[in-house]
Amino acid sequence: MKRSDKLRAKLGEIRNEAQAIVDQADAENEGVMTDEQSTSFDALMDKKKSIEAQITQAEELEAMEAGTGRQTSPADPGKAPANSLARTNPTAEEDPMRGFSSAADFGRAVHAACLPGGDRDSRLNILGAPSNFHQESGQSEGYEVPPQMRDTIWELMFEEENLLSVIGPEPTESNQVGVVTDESTPWGATGVQANWAAEGTQFSASKLESKMDQMKLHKLYAFVLATDELLEDAPRLNARLTKGASQAIRFKSDMALVEGSGAGQPLGWMSSNALITVPKETSQTAATINATNVSKMYARLFGSANRAFWLCNRNTLPQLITMTIGNQPIWTPPTSGMKDAPGGMLLGLPIRFSEHAETLGTAGDIQLVNPEGYYAANKAGGIQFASSIHLYFDYGIQAFRWTFRLGGQPLLSGPITANKGDTKSHFITLATRS
Repeated sequence: MKRSDKLRAKLGEIRNEAQAIVDQADAENEGVMTDEQSTSFDALMDKKKSIEAQITQAEELEAMEAGTGRQTSPADPGKAPANSLARTNPTAEEDPMRGFSSAADFGRAVHAACLPGGDRDSRLNILGAPSNFHQESGQSEGYEVPPQMRDTIWELMFEEENLLSVIGPEPTESNQVGVVTDESTPWGATGVQANWAAEGTQFSASKLESKMDQMKLHKLYAFVLATDELLEDAPRLNARLTKGASQAIRFKSDMALVEGSGAGQPLGWMSSNALITVPKETSQTAATINATNVSKMYARLFGSANRAFWLCNRNTLPQLITMTIGNQPIWTPPTSGMKDAPGGMLLGLPIRFSEHAETLGTAGDIQLVNPEGYYAANKAGGIQFASSIHLYFDYGIQAFRWTFRLGGQPLLSGPITANKGDTKSHFITLATRS
């Protein structure tokens, strides 16, 4: 048996050991590793990287001994897969495409390598998963996508402004983060207090009232089956899969921020106890929004309004553009283009249209949102996020999968009691008008 094959067998043993650790963590602690498990897992990953490097060295030596070198001619079907492209330097780490001409070229190479008895394209050897194994959060997820393809997906996902970019998730290296909250107010009975003191009297101490919540980052994925005909059509593959996956991920992540249940996904503000629902006016006509409604919503907003915005279903626009108080309009059209306020301004705050706002007349058709009251986190940095995107083909099943992790929840556990007046919150909506 060749040395490279022996090393691959060893890599398989490491994979099985790592999977056993992950399976144990899943069974005992909902996927969260203990310190001992994490240390063992990290050691296995270090060992994996070392063996991968040794496999590359062994393959180069074996190729030299065979008198062929690592570079083979595409015209020679006995020495290179039919779908392989000739490369001047197949180990060039600086090549962002790792020698592949397109996502379709990469997909065909992965497909061929994963078929029983299929040829392995040498360009896959420098993608960090020479044994068809890449460990990410406890699952085998296939071959890592070349960096340039990953960057393209990231850019497409955020090429248009969306709720996730407005919230601004905090990058983290962990799959779980601790969120420290302090819901005390200067006028409340708890938290830091200021008191008047007479001369010679002892000061009364107050203390911080904070609590720690553990927020888990949930996995969001796009898993797409593709036909052989589509794999052969590079332009259609890039347009339909790459862009389609980015749009699907963006849609679902935004949906979770608004209405996520918190079970296996972020907790959205519309599903949280922090939401305030302003009642409709007496005898208000069904499926209407009036100036009194939005004025009362604005009065309940907590915190600075500098970043606050209205999130509306587009079918509310005919109601909004006719709003006035007396003879003064409270809706104004955008004055600096459509980017910052595509729906114009309502009471001086921008309107953003969203498919995640409910239809006109239903609670959630118009929402007042202060993003400062929502905490979100995802895997640290764009490139770390993108490196969790992989392709996986298994015995004739041709599929693409993009994954990333996202967690989020409102900072408040409930509305804030005002010093004088009604309760306030970062998230306000209007009750159903039917």
